[in-house]
Amino acid sequence: MKVLLVGSGGREHALAWKLSQAPDLLELHAAPGNPGIATLGQCHPVHAEDGEGLLALAGSLGADLVVVGPEAPLVAGVADELRHAGVAVLGPSAGAARIEGSKSFAKDVMRSAGVPAAETLSIARTPCVIKADGLAAGKGVFVCHTQDELDAALRAAAAFGESIVIEELLEGDEISVFALCDGAHALALPAVQDFKRANDGDTGPNTGGMGSYSPVVGFGTAEIEEVLDTVHRPVLKELAALGAPFVGVLFAGLMLTDDGPKVLEFNCRFGDPETQSLLLLLEGDLLGALSAAAAGDLSGGDLRVTDGAAVTVVVAAGDYPEQGDIGSPIDGIAAAESTGAQVFHAGTALLGEQVVTNGGRILNVTAAGETVADARERVYAACELISFQGMRYRRDIAAVAHV
Repeated sequence: MKVLLVGSGGREHALAWKLSQAPDLLELHAAPGNPGIATLGQCHPVHAEDGEGLLALAGSLGADLVVVGPEAPLVAGVADELRHAGVAVLGPSAGAARIEGSKSFAKDVMRSAGVPAAETLSIARTPCVIKADGLAAGKGVFVCHTQDELDAALRAAAAFGESIVIEELLEGDEISVFALCDGAHALALPAVQDFKRANDGDTGPNTGGMGSYSPVVGFGTAEIEEVLDTVHRPVLKELAALGAPFVGVLFAGLMLTDDGPKVLEFNCRFGDPETQSLLLLLEGDLLGALSAAAAGDLSGGDLRVTDGAAVTVVVAAGDYPEQGDIGSPIDGIAAAESTGAQVFHAGTALLGEQVVTNGGRILNVTAAGETVADARERVYAACELISFQGMRYRRDIAAVAHV
């Protein structure tokens, strides 16, 4: 099978790494890809949101499956353009991707489907959460405990040029639960916990994510299936009823409250950096499952999970999330990988033969172990071997997990 992977971040490198192990893979291509993905397949200079360019590329390659990684091209309708031309695509239509592209649309869907979620407020009053309605690369959510925080949040959310959604502030632990969907059926994937704040102790501004780990205590197979029954499957049914069946990865961000799990948000794709931890735990045939979902029949899907654990640490530019870094030489990637860790490229480029920085989140370092504590020790040992000017990473990823 020839696969075209759309995207250029750490999530896409992790998908490329896993797909490259599939027995049925004939060729792996990426658009536009990154230096890490280029070691696994062929990269092509086509932008992820260039629907016409991707369609032409898929045709010239004879691609059997296109896997769309990021949310922006999905919300923009890239999957529709490919699907209408007869190309098999893992990724929802623009109509179904509105579950992430519009917070207000997601609220309407959840309300109709009877899904437990954070309540919408009519007035911005502390404590509350302010959200930009559209896509914001993980940076459009503002938790407000004080009036000063609320005033700043309203200004920041308005800067995204979208309407805003005001929600009640829920208390509890957050987890991410993913399901691979074929339009009607949902296949559970391991639960993951990610870390959105920039600094240790969950302080600082929200980011696209600074690390993740899996499994999550108390969320084994039975608990995840219960979440799918109360959250994912009702949403799938509602989207199908709206004429927008969801084909791809439906990702629910949940708050574990005293009243049970409640949805904070939906995303229409694999999470980043959750995917990096998740994929290290999958033993089944990911390519076969993604292909089956794209074909509309997941009934025989099987994604077995190992008994171990995985931890991912995001290595970021010094001023991230305010700004990234471009052109700083990166050393130590090979040394980190020699420890057994996986180093996924998230914001890198090649300058001659030298890997250099090219973004905000630069690398995702992931390690597996028998327990979360074991994986955590291994991932931080690998991180210490990497260096570039101004690099930083949180030192407390998965520190409170006891698995």
